[in-house]
Amino acid sequence: MPDDLQPDVLRLELTELGDAFRAYQRRPVPDLAVLAELHDRKARAFALWADVTDDASLWEEAVRAEAAARTTREMNANRLGIEVDGDGPVVDRLLTRGQGAHARGVLEYVRAHAPLPGAEARLAVLMLTLRAARAGTGNVTGQDLSGWLQGDAERVIQELADVGWLRLPEGVDAADALDSRPEEPTQVTVPSLLPAEPRPIPFGKITRARLSGWAQKVVGDRKLRKKKAGAATRLLAVYTAAHSRPDGRLGERVEGAAGDGVGLDAVASFCGLRPEDVAEHAEVLVAAGWLADASAAGGRLRGRLGARVLPLSGLV
Repeated sequence: MPDDLQPDVLRLELTELGDAFRAYQRRPVPDLAVLAELHDRKARAFALWADVTDDASLWEEAVRAEAAARTTREMNANRLGIEVDGDGPVVDRLLTRGQGAHARGVLEYVRAHAPLPGAEARLAVLMLTLRAARAGTGNVTGQDLSGWLQGDAERVIQELADVGWLRLPEGVDAADALDSRPEEPTQVTVPSLLPAEPRPIPFGKITRARLSGWAQKVVGDRKLRKKKAGAATRLLAVYTAAHSRPDGRLGERVEGAAGDGVGLDAVASFCGLRPEDVAEHAEVLVAAGWLADASAAGGRLRGRLGARVLPLSGLV
């Protein structure tokens, strides 16, 4: 570990983690629950270290630590004759808890900075923000754009360019971008995300790639496509996934604790909806198996992710 590693809190955590593993090795009797927690801490610390240094080998260590934590919990559960976490088998998560927090940060950024009010534009802003989060530029293909926006793609991309939020290459218009193929993508620029201090979205390239892949899995979900879910419904799918606990229940962080459900005003603002219209889109998600036991009452949307999408939880 470099002596000058920043931030200080990461260097301190890595130092304490090494001490904790050495102390565990000196224990006269092993405790697999304690060991699993140590592996969890290692996964979080190495993921953050990888983000800070852009070192792919550190990210691989974080993934191995996550796997070690899951295996250790399974061993402990088998030894005790109980289900893992009391809630069924271990779920193979797409995001770490830290990445889930970054995902919620991106969603809030999009909610506050989307230049156009419609759901289609907000969906495009979300996906393009994740492509361009690190350098302010990103590559897109016609398949990307039409997959996100269906028949609205050309109109929405041109509108984002017209208001200055998006910059297309010289001599390229929205129609040209829709014709771009994987072997020759269109490089777009988001001026508000070009490198500056402070960076509007402060995470590394590994987390950027993981979040972009996570969002792509959500908006491209096969059952949502089968239900012909529109942009607002798919934005709601993104929001509910990002704001769900490890067991799938919807919740928010409130003064360090997880609240019950998510606020309808915040959901509606992100999705480009009126609060009273959220329930209609939640019903589509229930029909697609994305949500279960969903209800919108008392200013909050409550429910839980369906079992098939539990790996996409943002781990509130």
